[in-house]
Amino acid sequence: MITLDGITLSAADVVAIARDGVAARLDDAARERLMVMRDYVEREWIRPDAPPIYGFNTGLGKLKDSAVPHDAIRLFQAMLINAHSAGVGEPLAEEVVRATLVLRVNAFARGYSGPRVAVADRLLAMLNAGVHPVIPAQGSVGASGDLAPLAYVAGALVGHPQAECHYRGQRMAARAALAAAGITPLEFPLEAKDGLALINGSTVSLAIAILAAHDARAVLDHADVGLALSLEAMRGELAAFDARLHGARPHAGQRQCAARVRALVAGSGRCTSAARAVALPDEGRTSAQTIAARVQDAYSLRCAPQAHGPARDALAYIDGILAVEINSATDNPLIVAGEAGYDVLSGGNFHGQYVAQAMDLLAIALADVGSISERRTFRLLDPTLSYGLPSNLVATMPGINTGYSIAHCSMAALVSENKTLVWPASVDSVPTKSNQEDHVSNSTWCARKARTVVAHVQQIVATELLIAAQAITLSEPHLPPAQFPLGIGSAAAYHVLRAAIPAALDGDRWLHADLAVALDLVRTGRIIGAVAPAIASAAP
Repeated sequence: MITLDGITLSAADVVAIARDGVAARLDDAARERLMVMRDYVEREWIRPDAPPIYGFNTGLGKLKDSAVPHDAIRLFQAMLINAHSAGVGEPLAEEVVRATLVLRVNAFARGYSGPRVAVADRLLAMLNAGVHPVIPAQGSVGASGDLAPLAYVAGALVGHPQAECHYRGQRMAARAALAAAGITPLEFPLEAKDGLALINGSTVSLAIAILAAHDARAVLDHADVGLALSLEAMRGELAAFDARLHGARPHAGQRQCAARVRALVAGSGRCTSAARAVALPDEGRTSAQTIAARVQDAYSLRCAPQAHGPARDALAYIDGILAVEINSATDNPLIVAGEAGYDVLSGGNFHGQYVAQAMDLLAIALADVGSISERRTFRLLDPTLSYGLPSNLVATMPGINTGYSIAHCSMAALVSENKTLVWPASVDSVPTKSNQEDHVSNSTWCARKARTVVAHVQQIVATELLIAAQAITLSEPHLPPAQFPLGIGSAAAYHVLRAAIPAALDGDRWLHADLAVALDLVRTGRIIGAVAPAIASAAP
């Protein structure tokens, strides 16, 4: 059970709730803050003679100067949800919805939003029961927050006749889902500020961003392992990973990548001059020829720390942005303590530019990791680039069997898609709402496309791991493991891969299945778990 106090929620907590089904509760002190604030709001501001207060008794956006009569406040809240439920496209993944629910409650717990405690409790009841509103993915420009997507959360919360939820694998009317989960209706569905507090804030953008950043860090860890296995397969030079070299340009991410690679290949007999002196059948030389030192490898091997490293440093920056956003109040107006009671402040905390720029950076950083991984995969398949590995890593009957060239083509396709997806959306703005919202962030789209890029890179790196393992297996007859062992971490990763995916030694097989298993190994973290002891003490 994770307690939401608006202050201490972490990205790891959000991921645990979103993906592992961990339950959440509202902190007692946060509950008290909400109740005290709400008592003041209802006593002082929800009355016929109250002054104009944005979102309480006035319209929104361009209609901010339109008064909402006291006896129409509840109707206004209902109409608010109807008007904003204008999203389009496929539904967001349920893990994104779960992250959205917990983040919205945590924002309320921060103590600036002013909804009734019953609204927070209803969101938590839905989250813990597995009632997930159906939220169209498209429709937010990340300006007054994620208005359209969050309106579907509000619609489900009140059991709107047209709102839908996923519950226990079924898509059904929200009312039916709430009833099936035993969640009782609210006495009054939405009161003043309830609706606006629900829909105002960049919460959906943040939910997607947290999951994307979490996956990005994991895939970057796997990219280091893929690099190590490619080095082993191609008998690479290790001078490029020397700690002294990276100390001369001491970026944290670059040094960390090099240190991890050194730890993974520690004890390798393949990344040695003795192994490079062995002539592989397709290398175009005989073992009797004098072997000159290779001196240095191509950039995709030698410069990998300088490519993986910036992505690590970018993730550190992104993690900092998201950590602040997770425990922030991002709706409008905010209710803050004043000299005598509370004041209402209208501002722009809902604007999603922080998340938008962070996600554009994430997309760029991870796309480059995918690009360099694809180059290593390409190199493994060409004997003139791999130092004699079989063409396309075909084990038997070349020509009849094609090998892995089409797997590489698929990765090239993903790299090309990523090049389009990294075009920054955070610098684009289409004014909306009669120019009241004349500069928008596009944070939701930035997060969505970054998440897509990360998913692509998961598959690209998984494919490098798969193909590097095939290369190592095919070269073992010429580089026997007893004489030319893999490094301690490389060996651990290789054994996990081989246990899940036997080498293709008898000819081509349904490659789609191998690609899927490799991807699952990356997504579940089984490879990283296996190499963890080897890299635990990796020091820059």
